[in-house]
Amino acid sequence: MELNLDSEVLKTYGFTKVNTIITLIGMGLINRTYLLSPVSEENKFILQNINTNVFKHPQNIARNLKLIANYLASKYPDYLFIKPISTISGEEMAFTNGKYWRLLPYIPHTISLEVLNEPKQAYEAARQFGKLSRLLADFDATTLQETISGFHDLSLRVNQFENALKLASPKLKTIAKQQIEDATSQKYLLDYFNSFSHRKDFPDRVMHHDTKISNVLLDAETFKGVCVIDLDTMMPGKFISDLGDMMRTYLCAFSENETDLSKINIRLPYFEAMIKGYLSEMKSILTETEKDLILFSGKYMIYMQALRFLTDFLNGNIYYPINYPAQNLDRAKNQFKLLSELSINEKELQKIIEENLV
Repeated sequence: MELNLDSEVLKTYGFTKVNTIITLIGMGLINRTYLLSPVSEENKFILQNINTNVFKHPQNIARNLKLIANYLASKYPDYLFIKPISTISGEEMAFTNGKYWRLLPYIPHTISLEVLNEPKQAYEAARQFGKLSRLLADFDATTLQETISGFHDLSLRVNQFENALKLASPKLKTIAKQQIEDATSQKYLLDYFNSFSHRKDFPDRVMHHDTKISNVLLDAETFKGVCVIDLDTMMPGKFISDLGDMMRTYLCAFSENETDLSKINIRLPYFEAMIKGYLSEMKSILTETEKDLILFSGKYMIYMQALRFLTDFLNGNIYYPINYPAQNLDRAKNQFKLLSELSINEKELQKIIEENLV
């Protein structure tokens, strides 16, 4: 299939359509991704178009990754950090015909999963995200720029929900009555977070912010963790962003698009594996306040995502793509059910955490 890929961007990296096999790959919803296979060499490369509708300032991504890559190269030279390859002229990104691009090395003999199939995969993924956080524990997070403003800011998401509620039609508010009540009753989670947010032992760290399973490369044969990928959202944040997002996406066998809420349950073996993997790297790094907030991190991230789906429904479905009018409401129901499951299993989940903190 002939791909409509700009020849100019290929030239900036020394390729042409004649000497390169180009394949569209991945299932990412944000960036367009291609595999480049030069005819004259064995190495392959990943070429990505950066979606400027999501990332308003791509230069921030390039700057952040350069700072982090330089730090890791000086402190931990053996760590595999997938940094962008410079253009022929030495730029961190290519800019052609109004679009930003970056080139990355392709890591052979690895896979990324869309769905977790067994607990050991959760362990390996959580360990890889924890390892990156551990290695960057002494990095000055204040030197990094935001790449998506307010991405995991729960206060912002609550305000957006409340504004949407004021402007929503009576019909939509009636349809979403129960979920609006759920959102309002759980607002205490923001108050709880705010009571900790300015503590000295609740620091801003360099966080990945998007720790779904597809953002880790695993060895294709052993499923051992290899490295973390998709680094656009690396920026300052709280540890709960990474660990909480893992809880949100690893613990249930079904995604937020599942409408049968009886299927939305916590898989305890996956929770235990995830906690073991993460704490195998981060136990010695986390402060006492952070350790106390481990389970809360899941509540924070799940509640925030439920709010975002509900807000989009009340706004008329203007952000998340949908296949039917009530899909964002169904997604919100799904996430509120997952949040309730976290609370229902809290005693057992906390016991697992405490056992792994010893």
